[in-house]
Amino acid sequence: MTDTFPITIYHNPACGTSRNTLAMIRAAGYEPTVVEYLQAGWSGALLDELLAKTGLKPGELLREKGTPAAELGLLADDVTDDAIFSAMIEHPILVNRPIVVTPKGARLCRPSEQVFDLLQTRPASFTKEDGEVVTP
Repeated sequence: MTDTFPITIYHNPACGTSRNTLAMIRAAGYEPTVVEYLQAGWSGALLDELLAKTGLKPGELLREKGTPAAELGLLADDVTDDAIFSAMIEHPILVNRPIVVTPKGARLCRPSEQVFDLLQTRPASFTKEDGEVVTP
């Protein structure tokens, strides 16, 4: 199925939302390309492409919790998108996750159920790690 409907997930295996999103994709019958972006890092071109595809600005994709965003001064009201973008290249953890790209579009999948809108087929139901049952 992946050949005819390619899916890429920019994934952090330490993140429960990211793990649930990946499991939802697999439960729907797909085997996505998994990019562990903390190891791979971001190129400016790739991050720019993902921002364009999602329609988000760097500040909207900035992860604050568990990152050096505050220490780097990125949470101030007067911080530019260019400054945030540059910091994301230098510190990949600053990019919120998971980001999923399919032929139907690209999205920051928070909450994880948002991934269902990007899939051609969906599982009948899905149980998240915390036991919550989701009916797509």
